[in-house]
Amino acid sequence: MKPDLQKDHIDKRNRILVKTVTAVSVSDGAGVKLNRSLGSHLLPDFDPFLMLDEFRSDDPSDYTAGFPSHPHRGFETITYMLAGAFEHQDSQGNCDVLSDGEVQWMTAGKGIVHSEIPMQKDGLVWGF
Repeated sequence: MKPDLQKDHIDKRNRILVKTVTAVSVSDGAGVKLNRSLGSHLLPDFDPFLMLDEFRSDDPSDYTAGFPSHPHRGFETITYMLAGAFEHQDSQGNCDVLSDGEVQWMTAGKGIVHSEIPMQKDGLVWGF
């Protein structure tokens, strides 16, 4: 028997907006100022499964300390740079510099130590 396509069809154009949330200003790493859209107390259903941060500043004191060595345990991280440059390095010897328009997708296993440090001392650093 064929499924009733009309009955199983979901009209994606008629979704209802349930809630809007403004990003929360937070500090992470060694004092990097960022805006957290997902993963704050305002949307507890996503935490700790999904987090979305934006970092954007042309004030070096907001980002130069970066995100020094910290553990990653079995989750995915995606970094997308719109402006500026960040060096990603891990305890397995992997190292890469991300700059304007580049993206890095990292799968981290238990025991991996990772750092993300800006490669510039001034100018706009912007990414997610």
